[in-house]
Amino acid sequence: MAKISDESRFEFNTKSKPIKAEIEEMLKKEKEIVAVMKRDTGGVEYKKLLLAEQMIYIATLYIQINSLSMYIMKTRNNDMLNDARKMLYKAIIYLEEIVSTTVDCPYTDLVPNWEKIANTPVEKRYYLVRKLGLCIQMLVDAFGDNSKWKWSFVEMRGRFTVVAKNLIDMKKASKDFFEPSSPEYDSTVLYVRLIKKLIDQSAQDYRDKYELSSRRIDDMKMAINFLLALRRIAIVMNDKDEAEELKKKAAVWKGKMEADQKSGRVS
Repeated sequence: MAKISDESRFEFNTKSKPIKAEIEEMLKKEKEIVAVMKRDTGGVEYKKLLLAEQMIYIATLYIQINSLSMYIMKTRNNDMLNDARKMLYKAIIYLEEIVSTTVDCPYTDLVPNWEKIANTPVEKRYYLVRKLGLCIQMLVDAFGDNSKWKWSFVEMRGRFTVVAKNLIDMKKASKDFFEPSSPEYDSTVLYVRLIKKLIDQSAQDYRDKYELSSRRIDDMKMAINFLLALRRIAIVMNDKDEAEELKKKAAVWKGKMEADQKSGRVS
């Protein structure tokens, strides 16, 4: 790696200073909101939605600093990218605390969670999910193809997928999806299409992680659970053919997992 000149360092430090100051201010605000939540639990779920959005924004600022480092000093700033990764996990955790971490469950189990954020429109939830997904992809791209975090991003994306799925009331969405006169029709259609894509990708990602890296049964089980979550959506959307195909696919994957267990080729 070429030596970084003092001039380049000075330019980088100068341009990144106001961004770092904004990050510090945002983190200070987070602490203040958390302190308020500890004193008053009223509307805490709405505050966590706000905090998740703020963490996403802070992550983009860290990624912006890395972009400055790449542009000015021609080197990746791994510290800033790792801080961005931590902020995205914090965003996901705030959302998990609202709607749970369950990959596949009856929608009735999620009703109490949905009731606590009933005043948050589907459109707002959809855009929050889109922002989080985009920021995760920005981070993956910034780290590059040969990153040591390659397989850990499967977990991050998987957890993101779960909260994206659990944030939307699928029982209501299954009606709005087929009702163009509904005020939430457009947002619902886009949201449902997005989560189906995300779930399908997470299923394949965990399968790939199992086959190409970990050989851990837990990863294969996660892949199968995502398939079952996708099947549950197909059922509530009354797509019987897709539901049947996903049932068969999950059975094939389970059979492969059990065969690997018997052969002792897994951990």
